[in-house]
Amino acid sequence: MNWHSYRSSEGHGLRHNPLKAIIGPRPIGWISTLSDSGVANLAPYSFFNMINDRPPLVMFSSTGYKDSVTNIAARGEFACNLATRPLAEQVNLTSGAFEPDVDEFERAGLAKADCMEIDVPRVADAPACLECRMVSIQQLKGLNDVKADSWMVIGEIVAVHLAEEYLADGLFQTDRAEPILRAGYAGDYWAIGSEGKFTMYRPKVDESR
Repeated sequence: MNWHSYRSSEGHGLRHNPLKAIIGPRPIGWISTLSDSGVANLAPYSFFNMINDRPPLVMFSSTGYKDSVTNIAARGEFACNLATRPLAEQVNLTSGAFEPDVDEFERAGLAKADCMEIDVPRVADAPACLECRMVSIQQLKGLNDVKADSWMVIGEIVAVHLAEEYLADGLFQTDRAEPILRAGYAGDYWAIGSEGKFTMYRPKVDESR
């Protein structure tokens, strides 16, 4: 096997940086927040994931101190709406660099629904939503304490909404919901479907040997 190897400090020497193609697919956090003046904000973030289950924690990272981070810092809460294939065009539209006084729900033609524990609207047509309260916001930094123009938000899930049509035998049907993910380069997305699913359980280790 031949290898294309490089040191990060010297550049990749390829047409585009391969890291986002290697570390993928990445789930999309479709984050809804509310400003101090009551304007709803909705934006997708592909640096997003669940990072713990007890307590249930999620994180997303914003390149630039955007409206989502500003609103969360002020109010301490946000919602993660499931970005899906049927809603992909609206997800993409809400990624635009709108002014803080623009309601992305209205711009994308999306209906709002109330949350239970937080005063932030959620996407009514998203098949799942996680209500979160902020745990921390921190500016990211690399080696030698070099600060990045990126902020990581960690929140604890305090309530969950699941559309009943995607539940079967007490299980949320991920493939039927068709979450979309980022992978590859600009404009490259993937959708989860049943054709790619396989089951594999952890091995049972006999510690008596």
